[in-house]
Amino acid sequence: MHVELTLLVLVLGALAITAVCRRFDVSAPLVLVVAGIAASFLPGVESLEIEPDVVLLVVLTPLLYSAALESSYLGIRANRRPIGLLAVGLPAFTALVVGLVAFWLVPELSLPAALVLGAVVAPPDAVSALAVGRRLGLPRRVMTILGGESLINDATALTLFRVFVAVAAGQTLTFLDAGGMFLLAAVGGTAIGLAVGWVVHRVRMLLHDARVESALGLVVPFAVYLIAEEAHTSGVLAVVVTGLYLGHHAPEGGYASRLQEQAVWQASDTILESVVFALIGLQLTSVIAQAGPDLGPLVLYGLVVTAATVISRPLWVFPATYLPRVLFKGVREADPRPRWQVPAVISWSGMRGVVTLAAAFAIPADVPGRDTILFLAFFVTIATLLLHGLTLPAVIHRLGVRDTGGQAQVLAEAQAQYAAVQASIGRLDELMADDVGGATSHTAEKLRRFAQMRANQVWEQLGRPDSEAGESPGAAYRRLRREMLARERDTFVAHRDAGDIDDEILRRVQRQLDLEEAMLARDDP
Repeated sequence: MHVELTLLVLVLGALAITAVCRRFDVSAPLVLVVAGIAASFLPGVESLEIEPDVVLLVVLTPLLYSAALESSYLGIRANRRPIGLLAVGLPAFTALVVGLVAFWLVPELSLPAALVLGAVVAPPDAVSALAVGRRLGLPRRVMTILGGESLINDATALTLFRVFVAVAAGQTLTFLDAGGMFLLAAVGGTAIGLAVGWVVHRVRMLLHDARVESALGLVVPFAVYLIAEEAHTSGVLAVVVTGLYLGHHAPEGGYASRLQEQAVWQASDTILESVVFALIGLQLTSVIAQAGPDLGPLVLYGLVVTAATVISRPLWVFPATYLPRVLFKGVREADPRPRWQVPAVISWSGMRGVVTLAAAFAIPADVPGRDTILFLAFFVTIATLLLHGLTLPAVIHRLGVRDTGGQAQVLAEAQAQYAAVQASIGRLDELMADDVGGATSHTAEKLRRFAQMRANQVWEQLGRPDSEAGESPGAAYRRLRREMLARERDTFVAHRDAGDIDDEILRRVQRQLDLEEAMLARDDP
């Protein structure tokens, strides 16, 4: 099978598996990995070896950028201490622990080479953990911390990787040199990300063209990554910072560009995440071939290294959670200590993913023990995906870590919605007082009722559920309006099919109906 056809089958097959998993509420990443492993043994399936530069640029960059666009800058800033400890301190700690264990265990690995392995397996991939947490209702703060960690820890691990690879390849580096590389990566990547974000946002404000704005958004992550890497800083960090900046300032733009960009990135994420996990499984035959015929000792090494990788996370998370509160009164007063179940769930969210494999394949040939490192990295990736992925839902259920602030969040939303409605009605009154265009009081009253209905829909969520109190007015409105929109859509299609209107008119009207239906879906509890 030609590589091009293999890629096409990979994409279509991964999407099909993802669709089935979403339909039956099954973890798609786990199924995709297992399917990839099974497919790697099929006759005629060519080994698709990961090209590190391609994966980092074409896969990791858009995924990180999309996640950053949807992340909360304010939430990350409010949780910068726990996120920093997880995203910077934990990868360094994991690399050290795993590196020392591998150096003690594996005869052919020197200490620098073992530390390369540690850096490779250091960053967890939070895609699966966040998907599980969102489905099971993890507290919003835990989700913010895990999301913030996943955005930044790749930059930390890849910088560590560069340092250890240089040492393993024979280059002499002092602690000052290593510190300089870290400083350049962090400060330079952040500065470039902010600069590009500021420029892109200003350009968008001048364009007033949703299509061009969305097209520009597609180019931004790749451009900022290449610029930062060319400047020898962290391209990953630069992409994250740009995404956070543009996401934070997105409300200043137009609604059409936001709708288009959200749809584009959601589709892109679905394709990339599906292909990535299937691709991980497909690496099995290639990794085994490079490891050689004697797999027994390597499997034993893999089990021990996986155990070191898994254990290092709680060894860091629990002290990082409680020690700052013990040592610093200000931290203790501002942020009361959580119950132990919260860091336990965070400790068990350590699945490895494509960054680990991309870094492993990027190890230069002159690094001693490269094939062994590659096999162990693959082993850890598969083992943690299966271990954590299969057990994390049960752990969350058993420990009872759930979001208990739902009512408070709805109350805050309702209060903000009420204030917004009052402001909009006030603006309507101002316009009616100054209006010379003939707007009638009937028009103004319709607008007032619509605004008040939007506010009431949020307040209704604070009451008893529909199953107890009966269908609320807002729910009845949405149900009836959806039926009306469906009949309108069918009528326009019938007129198109009869030749009364053309497809251009149908598409324009259908977009208006779709936008209104999207608003109705947004108001569902």
